Amino acid sequence: MKILLVLAAAFALCGNAWAGGNAANGKAISEKVCAACHGVDGAKPATPDNPILAGQYDDFIVKALRDYKSGKRSNPVMKAMADPLSRKDIDDLAAWFSSQHSTLHFQR
Repeated sequence: MKILLVLAAAFALCGNAWAGGNAANGKAISEKVCAACHGVDGAKPATPDNPILAGQYDDFIVKALRDYKSGKRSNPVMKAMADPLSRKDIDDLAAWFSSQHSTLHFQR
């Protein structure tokens, strides 16, 4: 029983390490790739058609970018933006945008 508790605790503590990206790298990528449409921090889109990314869950951003890259999500502009991104780039962008604040919802 003690072994199960130790394993459960270890998995709970390691969960964030698997999903983590580097927010500072994500900011640098955002300045080059995302800022024109979403704003550098993801909170100031250029048009109402562009979503606010600031404060979004990191796993949502990862999934969306991977889906644009693979073609599961269809948007020619986002496909072109996502295609050159590596897995690390996507994780870093997700870390950056999820760490930003937005007025859309209550912040964690």
